[in-house]
Amino acid sequence: MSKRNIKQNTISQEPYLVCEAIRSELEDAKAENVVTINLSGKSVIADYMILATGKSHRQLGAFSSRLRNLFKLVGIKSVLFEGEENGDWILIDARDVIVHLFRPEVRSFYNLEKMWLAEMPSDNIQLTD
Repeated sequence: MSKRNIKQNTISQEPYLVCEAIRSELEDAKAENVVTINLSGKSVIADYMILATGKSHRQLGAFSSRLRNLFKLVGIKSVLFEGEENGDWILIDARDVIVHLFRPEVRSFYNLEKMWLAEMPSDNIQLTD
């Protein structure tokens, strides 16, 4: 097995590494207000949730496209994308990591951070600007 295949398999099998790769890709793409919430032991839907904001439909589409390429590169299959046609809120289900990409007004309206963070200790949250 080549080094590339080992790296792909390692990342795709480790939720934390998948989360960090997604977060890094979003930050490189200039996503705003990237928040990572550790759901391990708190929810059965995923181990991590990432929320990020883009200024326009086009920017959210670019984030989605970059993540699609990342998943292909690291060997994560069966990733589900919802909301790309609308472009206000794109939901990406990458198995152990759920990603929400929002336009600012939609993120503010749904305020998922408030819902998920109300019962979480602060060590389960990672914020960047």
